Amino acid sequence: MHFSDFPPQPVDLDLKSPVLLVVVDTEEEFNWSLPFDRGSVATRSIPAQDRVHEIYDRWGVVPTYVMDYPVATSPVAAHYLRALVDEGRAEFGTHCHPWVTPPHGEAVTVFNSFHGNLPVELEAAKIRASTDAVAQAFGQAPTVFKAGRYGLGPHTMDILKELGYTVDCSYVPHTSFSQEGGPSFYRTPVQPFFTDPDRALLEVPMTVGVCGVLGGVGRRMPAIFDHPLSRAGHLPGMANRLGLLERLRLSPEGFDLDSQIRVMTALFNQGIKVFTLTYHSPTLQPGNTPYVGNQEELTQFLATIEGVLSFFRDRLGGRFSTLKEIDRLARSQEASLA
Repeated sequence: MHFSDFPPQPVDLDLKSPVLLVVVDTEEEFNWSLPFDRGSVATRSIPAQDRVHEIYDRWGVVPTYVMDYPVATSPVAAHYLRALVDEGRAEFGTHCHPWVTPPHGEAVTVFNSFHGNLPVELEAAKIRASTDAVAQAFGQAPTVFKAGRYGLGPHTMDILKELGYTVDCSYVPHTSFSQEGGPSFYRTPVQPFFTDPDRALLEVPMTVGVCGVLGGVGRRMPAIFDHPLSRAGHLPGMANRLGLLERLRLSPEGFDLDSQIRVMTALFNQGIKVFTLTYHSPTLQPGNTPYVGNQEELTQFLATIEGVLSFFRDRLGGRFSTLKEIDRLARSQEASLA
C-alpha cells in the first residue's frame, strides 16, 4: 500500500523555532533475529528507562511512551510508566504488535505482523484491545497512536478516528516496507499534516532525511535505497561511504551522533521545524536489541541521545516539545483561521 496516494492536508504550526519530540516504542522483549512469537511477552526492561530519564530530567525533555498490549497489561510495567506520567515526566499513547495482541485470529507471519494487512474487523479488534488496556492502565483514554512495525493499512486511520485518536506517528518518510508486504511511505511529507479532509487526525511523521551530494535525487527516487537490484549491488552502502547519498533516521539505534547531526542540519536547512527522535524501550537493557549488547554500548547510546539534545538546543536554537503540544498547536491554528 502506497501512502503517497492519500493527499495530505497541510497544517501551519507557526513555529518560531524548531521543536524536538521523543517517541519511544514501548514494547515487550523478543529476539529480533527469530520469527515472531506469541509467547514472547516479557516486559522486564521497562524500569530500565530510568537510565535515560536521568538525561531527560536535566534537559526538560518529556518523552511519549507509545505502549503495546503486553506492556499495558503488565502491572509492574504499567505502574512504572504511570508514575512517570503522573509526575509530569512523560506522556503516553498506544502501540500495537498484532502477534501478541488479542484476539488471536490470524497466523503469526511476517505479512500479518503489519496489522494493516489483517481483515478490517480483526485489525479493529486488536487496536481496540490495545486502546482499552492503555486506558485502564492510565485511567484515561489514549489519543496518540503508533502502528507496530509502522504497519498502517487502508482502514487503520478510520479505526483510529472511531476510537477517538487525534494523533498518529506511524509514517516513515522516504521508506518502504513493501518487500515484506508492508506499506510504502515514499514521497510522503516529512512535516506534520492532517490525514483527512475533516482534519480529525494529525500525522506527525518520524524524522527521516535523505542527505549527501545526490540528496535531491534520493528524495525524488527513494526506491534507490530499497530496490532488490540496488541492494544486491550494494549501491546504498557505496553511495553512503562516498558521501554521495544516505538515508538517515533521527534515532540512536543504528545511527551515530555524527549521522544524526547531519540529518538534523540538512532538514533544518530545508526549513523543517518538527523533529522526532525515536527508539525502542528494550534497547535500554543490554542484550534485547541489536543496538545495545553490553554496558559500554549502553553508555554510548545514552551519550548519543544527550549529544542530539545538546546539538538541537544549543546549535539549532531548538526547544523540546511533545506530540500532544503539537496537536494543540495545530488545532489552535485551525481555530484561528476558521
